[in-house]
Amino acid sequence: MAFPKDRMRRLRSSDAMRRLVRKTYLSVNDFVYPLFVRKGNGVKESIKSMTGCYRFSPDTIADEAKEIAMLGIPAVLLFGMADEKDDIGSEAWAEDGAVQQAIREIKTNVPDLLVVTDVCLCAYTDSGHCGVVKNGRIDNDSSCELLAKAALSHAQAGADMVAPSDMMDGRVKFIRETLEKNGFCDTAIMAYSAKYASAFYGPFRDVADSAPSFGDRKSYQMDPANSDEAMAEIALDIEEGADIVMVKPALCFLDILQRAKQRFDCPVAAYNVSGEYMMLNAAAEKGLLEKETAMMEMLCSIKRAGADIIITYFAKEAAKLLR
Repeated sequence: MAFPKDRMRRLRSSDAMRRLVRKTYLSVNDFVYPLFVRKGNGVKESIKSMTGCYRFSPDTIADEAKEIAMLGIPAVLLFGMADEKDDIGSEAWAEDGAVQQAIREIKTNVPDLLVVTDVCLCAYTDSGHCGVVKNGRIDNDSSCELLAKAALSHAQAGADMVAPSDMMDGRVKFIRETLEKNGFCDTAIMAYSAKYASAFYGPFRDVADSAPSFGDRKSYQMDPANSDEAMAEIALDIEEGADIVMVKPALCFLDILQRAKQRFDCPVAAYNVSGEYMMLNAAAEKGLLEKETAMMEMLCSIKRAGADIIITYFAKEAAKLLR
């Protein structure tokens, strides 16, 4: 034959044709927007290390939440910062903590917006570690008890979902049992199940002042070289009571995300983390790529790999393009 039988370009010939046969669609309903909250009044601080992101006080976060809801984004993920740190991270479960106050403000002003809360000790401990340090090591079981205490305080403040990000063994079970015993049977858990010890968390740690004061987190976060281990971690979290599981970061672990979606019959989230966000922003600022196109390509790749939920600092920008 003089010409090829199959001409794949036929179905790429126009925008209408491409839309007709497109397999993966992003929706504003896929997004969760992370927010940083600290104590104070009238605070909206720009963050040098994260373009377009801010630290809010509880009173100003309500206006941000209204804007997010107006864009159609269904949920926010709250991260708190401590005024005072100690060896057990006690501000994490304080009734007047920044996160607890922010939950109440958002649920009062934007009741239909889902409020998800990060549950960890790293921003509250003087060690910067995600658990309690004893004899130079992270004590898993006592850390789980404190994480459950923090999760309960979030539920009591009105959180719809808690998201343990610490990677302690058994913490989902501790949290689920604590919530159930205290009457919060309907509070969902989104577990950071396959959270890798990644280099892409740098900008976030600067924002939250949560870098470890010694060592690293490789003894409890996952080795980036491992994939079967991620499946085991996810299976354990589901068994312990997680409603949603997460892969973090997203871009370097799209294979893990795809495996998780194929294997487990529950919603799978992916966290498009701060380093991934700023990597694209930095390239765009240098004129090396077109930001909006690259952003949507990146988010589409996460959705295509299997994510039902995408936690991303691009959520507001992407939502405006998808309207």
